[in-house]
Amino acid sequence: MVGLLPLCATTVIEPWQRERMPRVTELLTERLARMPELRDSIHATGRGHLGYAERGIAALVNENRLRRILTRMLDENEFLSPYGIRALSRFHADHPYVFNVNGQEYRVNYLPAESDTGMFGGNSNWRGPVWMPVNVLLIRALISFYLYYGDDFKIECPTGSGQMMTLFEVAKEISNRLTRIFLRDESGRRPVYGGAEKFQTDPQWKDYLLFYEYFHGDNGAGIGASHQTGWTGVLAKLIELFGRVDAHQFLNAGKAGAFVHEEKTALKRAA
Repeated sequence: MVGLLPLCATTVIEPWQRERMPRVTELLTERLARMPELRDSIHATGRGHLGYAERGIAALVNENRLRRILTRMLDENEFLSPYGIRALSRFHADHPYVFNVNGQEYRVNYLPAESDTGMFGGNSNWRGPVWMPVNVLLIRALISFYLYYGDDFKIECPTGSGQMMTLFEVAKEISNRLTRIFLRDESGRRPVYGGAEKFQTDPQWKDYLLFYEYFHGDNGAGIGASHQTGWTGVLAKLIELFGRVDAHQFLNAGKAGAFVHEEKTALKRAA
């Protein structure tokens, strides 16, 4: 996951934002001019590099690196789980990272559920499970890149499928996979409850959802703390967002388009 996080360092700059803060744009341009080694390694920015609807972008990852990272991230044999983005590539299930120090072997294995050691308090959420907060950060980055590139940027999703998607569609696909954790499958079972039969079948319990800390990287079962509504509950916002926002309306409305509904609702409640 650490290799995916540079995607998150991105923000779209709308034309109206440049107009309101011209000095900020000027300072950014001056600073980049003094640091050519930085300018050559990040996404091109400034007046000569505007995207859809004259939007600018400030991002660590340029288009070439974006495609390379997404090719791995959207590979179902690596990061893309049926239930979101794994914290560690599934590649390491068969190819653990092994190194030796002073005759002692250390290894990092793919651990889709609980940890197999007491290291870090027995927490494995960086070594294979699906972790909601970092998935949401990646989704935010994808829709930011979408506002800049529009429908011209498409990537294969899943990798190797031959199916090309815009970055908005990729973000929605990841959101749908996260949502699938809590939905009943064809047999009426919810992945979140795994093999816990009481929660799967008992009429008094089966419809009461728990918001676990993180989720099994292969089958979606809830792992860790069972009442982590502080970050797992953000899934409700994803359901609302992608259920309400149309891709092309969002593309044309820009960043503010995703929040108009909330502003109107807040004003009505205040009234």
